[in-house]
Amino acid sequence: MGKSDGKPRGRMSSYAFFVQTCREEHKKKHPNDTVVFTEFTKKCAEKWKEMTPKEKRRFEEMAEKDKARYEREMSSYVPVGGQPKKRKRTKDPNAPKRALSAFFFFCGEERAAIRAANPGISVAEVAKELGKKWEQCHNKPKYEQMANEDKARYERDMAIYRSGGQPGVARGSPKKAKTEDDEEDEDDDEEEDDE
Repeated sequence: MGKSDGKPRGRMSSYAFFVQTCREEHKKKHPNDTVVFTEFTKKCAEKWKEMTPKEKRRFEEMAEKDKARYEREMSSYVPVGGQPKKRKRTKDPNAPKRALSAFFFFCGEERAAIRAANPGISVAEVAKELGKKWEQCHNKPKYEQMANEDKARYERDMAIYRSGGQPGVARGSPKKAKTEDDEEDEDDDEEEDDE
């Protein structure tokens, strides 16, 4: 079954054919049963692990046939309009930095304390802790004020930038050091440019 744009259906793996077959067999044996997807797939995975290569061969052959079908259909497929996907616009390095949210200002102040209290903690765990602390933060208006000031700075800088001028580079307080969030934003921007 192709999609509405006529693109061929993606190819299926041997495991996907196995799960599909199990589902069909289950429907025949228990037509009125409602299947709990997570439990069903867990049982399928366990069954698949226990199967011998000989038992799996049937499904591997189905996958090979489907791969051949997919490659055959893709060789004659032309996307609607015949145009390749548009590339993302590259970001101008001179454009003003986006405004930070209240949460990001909070993170900028709290991150070092969390890292000091938990040496060796992962970035994800730091983020989780920051989220918990933010939920209990009683000083949110302070950070919201900082965010509002940064939003006003961004809007001013964007107006200057759009008119061809050179916006200021300060974000928040003039001596604010670059935070990890800023570096992550830049990494994200670089990844977008590479696409």
